[in-house]
Amino acid sequence: MTLEIKNLTKKYNKHKTGLSDYSITLEKGILGLLGPNGAGKSTLMKIIATISQPTEGTLFFDGVDIVSSPDHIRKVLGYLPQDFGVYPNLNAYEFLNYIAAMKGIGGKGLNQRIDMLLEGVNLTADAKRPIGTYSGGMRQRIGIAQALLNDPKVLIFDEPTVGLDPEERVRFRQLITDLADDCIIILSSHIVSDIETIADEVAVMQSGRLITKGSQQDIMKYAEGQVFEVLLPAADLASFKSRYSVIDTGRQQDQVRVRYISRGNDVVPGSVAAKASLEDSYLFLTQNKA
Repeated sequence: MTLEIKNLTKKYNKHKTGLSDYSITLEKGILGLLGPNGAGKSTLMKIIATISQPTEGTLFFDGVDIVSSPDHIRKVLGYLPQDFGVYPNLNAYEFLNYIAAMKGIGGKGLNQRIDMLLEGVNLTADAKRPIGTYSGGMRQRIGIAQALLNDPKVLIFDEPTVGLDPEERVRFRQLITDLADDCIIILSSHIVSDIETIADEVAVMQSGRLITKGSQQDIMKYAEGQVFEVLLPAADLASFKSRYSVIDTGRQQDQVRVRYISRGNDVVPGSVAAKASLEDSYLFLTQNKA
């Protein structure tokens, strides 16, 4: 099972480009997409989901061009967009049955699968309540369930953990990890820890372009030797932030411990080298501040 994207470009108008010459090949496993707002993550996902068409480039799923033959991927696709709409008067059972009908899913095993999915996203106890009474996190969970209805082979999640509490984020990660051996999963998130815990590979995007793709260890190598920590007077923090890429800060009485990226030999006296994390490397790759 292979999803191959070659030289993908999406132009909205002559002044706005969503993707530029984007190429990537995906196989079974979990790909974590990282990038700042406007990097093109959602644009890429919509094109793979055949909701939007590219201006240029090709997409092949198992050798079939899905731009000209979108049904080839649609029948095995599960998709949770960033803005997921629901019918507030329907309960969870009614809503999932409606989505199943829209996808052409039926048969004797449907109700059993719905029960299994509702249990998987921890909504069994609330399944007969109208979705309009759900919290934002509960609506997100019903969105995850609908994406899994057709036992998909390609799963696309755009910011799936938004609104989920820590316990539900762990439950989601476990659910997705169990599917990864037999599925291509693309997961976009601004929460690096969500990707850090489950992604087999990471793709870093910026301004519609792919900066790099590789294992987490490969990505972390970019920031090796560039991450430091230093203790500063609290009054010096604002000036420090104007000159360095600050990753994190923590107060220690009247001082601040600062974790920062240094490019080249520009290291503040008194700094101690720190081991680079995935988040450090992501910031190193996407921030241009020197």
